[in-house]
Amino acid sequence: MSEHGRGTDAQALLEVDGLSAAYDDTRVLEGISFSLYENETVAMLGPNGHGKTTALRAISGLHSSKSGRIAFDGVDISDAAPHEGAARGLVHVPQGDLLFGEMTVMENLLAGAYLRTAWRERKERLERVFTIFPRIHERRGQLASNLSGGERRMVAIGRGLMADGKLIMIDEPSLGLAPVMIDALYAALAELKAAGLTCLIVEESPDRVAKIADFVYLVDSGSIAFGGKPEVLMQDRAMLNTYLG
Repeated sequence: MSEHGRGTDAQALLEVDGLSAAYDDTRVLEGISFSLYENETVAMLGPNGHGKTTALRAISGLHSSKSGRIAFDGVDISDAAPHEGAARGLVHVPQGDLLFGEMTVMENLLAGAYLRTAWRERKERLERVFTIFPRIHERRGQLASNLSGGERRMVAIGRGLMADGKLIMIDEPSLGLAPVMIDALYAALAELKAAGLTCLIVEESPDRVAKIADFVYLVDSGSIAFGGKPEVLMQDRAMLNTYLG
C-alpha cells in the first residue's frame, strides 16, 4: 500500500482496511483505511467524538468491529483478543492513563513488562524509561494516585514502553495537561522517535504532534478526510479551520 507523499513500497506494519465500528446502533467508524510503517510516527487528528479512540480500541481488540480488516506485522488480527495483539507487540496506552492508583510508580511500570521477553529485559527497559522521563524516576516510590496529571501520563507511556512492543499507540497524550507538561511530554516523544520508536498518536490539536509526525490522518465523522505529510496539512488553513476549528 503506497499513499500520496509516503514514498514506500514496503509492507505496512499496521494496515487497516475498511474498518467500521459502532456502539449499539450508533455508527462511529465509516469504513476507514490507513496504514503505518516500521519506524514511523503517525498522527491521527480530529475533533473529539469523531472516532479516533474507537479506531485504537478496535485495533487493539477492546472494541469489536462491524466490518473491515486489521493486519499487524503481516497477520490478520481483525478478530483477535486484546492479549493476542499484545503478545504480537501491539501496545495500547489508553486515554485517561488507567494506572493502578494504589500501586507505586515502579510497580505500575513493572506491570507493563508482562511478556516473558520484556520481563527478562526489565532492568534495561526501566533504565530507558527513567532516562526519558527523569521526573518519574524521582517519583518511583510514590503511589500513582498521588501523581499530577502530567506525571500520570508519563508513567502510562513508560508502562507501554516496558512491554517490548513493535508498535505503541498513544491516545490523547496531551489531554487536560498544562502547556509546560505538554512540551515536556512531546520532547520525550521526539526523543523516542529519534531512537526509532514506531508510534501511532491520537490527538485533537495538530500543533505539537505535527512537528514529530512522519504522516498524518485527519478523521472527521468516522471517515478519513485527509492523509498526507504534516506540512501539507498545516499549510492548508481552510482544511484546518473546517475540521479542527
